[in-house]
Amino acid sequence: MSVSRRSVLAGAAAAPLIAASAARGQSNAARFSLHFAPHEGSFASRGNRLEQIAFAADQGFTAWEDNEAASRPIDEQVAMAKALSSRGMKMGVFVAAMPKWAQSRPILGANDGAERDAFLADIRASIDVAKRLNATRVTVVTGFLDPKVPLDIQTARVIDTMRRAGDIVAPHGFALVMEPLNTRTNHPGVYMQSIAQGFAVARGANSTGVKVLADLYHEQIQSGNLIPTLDMCWSEIGYIQFGDNPGRKEPGTGEVNYANIVRWLRAKSYAGVIGMEHGNSVAGRAGEERLIAAYRTIDAG
Repeated sequence: MSVSRRSVLAGAAAAPLIAASAARGQSNAARFSLHFAPHEGSFASRGNRLEQIAFAADQGFTAWEDNEAASRPIDEQVAMAKALSSRGMKMGVFVAAMPKWAQSRPILGANDGAERDAFLADIRASIDVAKRLNATRVTVVTGFLDPKVPLDIQTARVIDTMRRAGDIVAPHGFALVMEPLNTRTNHPGVYMQSIAQGFAVARGANSTGVKVLADLYHEQIQSGNLIPTLDMCWSEIGYIQFGDNPGRKEPGTGEVNYANIVRWLRAKSYAGVIGMEHGNSVAGRAGEERLIAAYRTIDAG
């Protein structure tokens, strides 16, 4: 029997076993080459949060993201950290400070000591959460533009506040990552609107505790030119999130060539987490399988 003939028969024999394993929700899949991080809801049909983490690990994912982690009871934080550690998974970001969207207040760019003190209190409160979860990156959103204040003045205020925040967290071994948001589709009026703007603030803050969260969904809408922007701002980028545009669903559903970005990140030896900050384009288990396949495709590119 020829080698090719034996290979064909071996593959045919294995196919039912693979199909049966998939039907049980199990997998011997190889780990992804980068630390892609699903979140609660990415695999909603597989059970509760801890069961979703276990399923994600079985599919080869090596990280997890949970924006809401700081608001969860301590016992749930501890259980999640234990689940991630037991599967050799990294913890991605959680949100430490977010503006109240309905109020549209400047927050970090305000000349308001109470606003700054409240923000810094949130940052101090995030320390124990980060330690509990073994998180090295924590998200902050800097607030809204103040139309009555020149942009350069507001930028100086944001830099001053972020420098103080960085001084709080740096001794504890983690960094705050400022998230620029697009104003065209999702968040009109926000202060920080591009990775380049975040780069300028991070350089001004000059702290190991202050970096930029490069959410490529937002950046594609606001500015485009993703790889050159990442390259120019690389020294201040502390975390990355994926999401295709339009729609903010998994890679392959929109216009962003995520396979190229993955190749570029591998060439940069990026070892951080990549948050899967998007929904599934198809509901239910079919959508979950499509999500996994989309990340296999870009990981193999």
